Amino acid sequence: MKSSLLALPGAVPAEGRDEGVAAHYGDLFREQRALAAGDGFVDLSHRGVVTVSGDDRLTWLHLLLTQHVSDLPAGRATEALILSANGHIEHALYLVDDGETVWAHVEPGTQGELIAYLESMKFFYRVEVADRTDEFAVVHLPAGSIAELPAGAVVRETPHGRDLFLPRADLESFAAGHGPAAGILAYEALRIESHRPRLGFETDHRTIPHELGWIGSAVHLQKGCYRGQETVARVHNLGKPPRRLVFLHLDGSEVLLPGHGTPIRLASDGAEGRQLGFITTSARHHELGPIALAMVKRNVPVDAELMAGETAAAQETVVEP
Repeated sequence: MKSSLLALPGAVPAEGRDEGVAAHYGDLFREQRALAAGDGFVDLSHRGVVTVSGDDRLTWLHLLLTQHVSDLPAGRATEALILSANGHIEHALYLVDDGETVWAHVEPGTQGELIAYLESMKFFYRVEVADRTDEFAVVHLPAGSIAELPAGAVVRETPHGRDLFLPRADLESFAAGHGPAAGILAYEALRIESHRPRLGFETDHRTIPHELGWIGSAVHLQKGCYRGQETVARVHNLGKPPRRLVFLHLDGSEVLLPGHGTPIRLASDGAEGRQLGFITTSARHHELGPIALAMVKRNVPVDAELMAGETAAAQETVVEP
């Protein structure tokens, strides 16, 4: 989906997975500072929107998702995963139930595969699954925002702010009354700062939830059976995921940020050392400077000095080894 807000003054289109919305509106750090202060909004209208309605929606989703949602109260936000039979992450859903319908936003372009899977699992349950991406856009209000919520929006409130499911036709009028707009690069910098993983960025084809710290926030360890639960239980009981997410402070003297997939090595081993992981996402933060999230092998010492390509990196623990 290409956002109508790309017509706003200063909008520079994002590329890659976030194509369709603005990367920034001319001043990346100003936009970050505004969000950190609780001002403005982020256009996330490129994300997929999926709804599940019907009397059985919560009990049915409870069977499929990693999260406990069978008695999810109306208005309470949660997040959940869908795993493969081997416990690898396939989908991440950001949910809220409005009392009649479960609303979820997902990574751009993934809603088709998600809906195909959900449709294949309906059986005799009284549920209706729909792709609402053409009708509704997601916008994000930062934590601390006192902006008035528009009528007709479904609100998903979290410690990091509020995600609104807004009629797509109202997107421009919303922007006119809720500025300043902040681009996806500002949003991503604050996401990295708060150590929040993102599907397709911090994940690959073999990522399991424990590696990212998604146990608890997106995986409920006391609920019943779901696809991939055996892996979740086994790794939780043994306490040994093969990799772990780390937060990196990057050398600020480098002009270019190390991109997704940049190899991580021990600084003491030099450029010819063994690869121990890779950069997942990097950004320039308005206070911290260059930062990144990375996936490294479990046995990398938590105090080890690292190199991300040619860039020196000091790590902070996100997931304990």
